[in-house]
Amino acid sequence: MGTSAAFLFLAKVFVMSRRCEITGVGPMVGHNVSHSNIKTKRRFMPNLVATKVQSESLGQSFSLRMTNAALRTLDFKGGLDAVLLKAKDEVLSAKALKIKRQVKAKLAEQKAA
Repeated sequence: MGTSAAFLFLAKVFVMSRRCEITGVGPMVGHNVSHSNIKTKRRFMPNLVATKVQSESLGQSFSLRMTNAALRTLDFKGGLDAVLLKAKDEVLSAKALKIKRQVKAKLAEQKAA
């Protein structure tokens, strides 16, 4: 693995700044448009909030950085477990993926017993 590939791998694993850990929403790019229709580049940053979220099946709370829209989705869908189980693995952060695996294991254990 070359140095640039190793750096990209490390950046993917360890750094997920300005990105929602549940939905994967990150900065978007657009234009400021003046009255004279001159367009200049700008970035739309997601509204991230560091919160503690409770998992019902694990009986534990987790600290995650997520958007306010994701928080509203958690309330609507019925909690962290329901949202994680339906979320695709590609959009979840490493931390959220670890929680998802724990929830799946706990639910399988409860189903077997």
